[in-house]
Amino acid sequence: MTLRLVLASASPARLHTLQAAGVDPIVHVSGVDESVVDERDPEALACALARLKAEAVLAEVGTGGDLALVGCDSVLALGGDIHGKPYTDEAVRERWRLMRGRTGELVTGHHLAVVRDGTVHRDTRAATTRVTFADVTDDEVEAYLATGEPHHCAGAFTIDGYGGPFVERLEGDPHNVVGISLPLLRRMLADAGVAWPTLWRR
Repeated sequence: MTLRLVLASASPARLHTLQAAGVDPIVHVSGVDESVVDERDPEALACALARLKAEAVLAEVGTGGDLALVGCDSVLALGGDIHGKPYTDEAVRERWRLMRGRTGELVTGHHLAVVRDGTVHRDTRAATTRVTFADVTDDEVEAYLATGEPHHCAGAFTIDGYGGPFVERLEGDPHNVVGISLPLLRRMLADAGVAWPTLWRR
């Protein structure tokens, strides 16, 4: 069965990751208030945020047509703390002082809703990738900060841009670090009866 894929995310990185894999999703941003979610566990937090975004978009687009809708959210777990997007210069500096030379876990929650004939199949799962950061210098952090990239990335970094050279090693799915685990999404879709190749652009 061929379904249209809806991406409930404003992330250009998630969109580009799907497009590079042959999928052209419809982007529909939720605009939900993420501060309403209070979870101490990284996986529970990422999944709760992904679910919140996806369900908000599903409520907007409705269940009148068949579709597959996915929402995602990523956090970095490091030293017992959970880190999202830093937004400010000082937060980026502080984050990299903590991260450099250390290993953290990038956790991305995925919430999938597959709608067929008005019936909704829901599934929520998380993927975790261990990330080892380079022991970057203060000058490198300042230069990275000046690019503007880390302010809007979970954990103040990404591997598909300026931050790539500052990541020494990954253990797990690299796509997950960008914000959406393609292997996990393929499995979730398969369990809902949707074959991944049916999503490829024709």
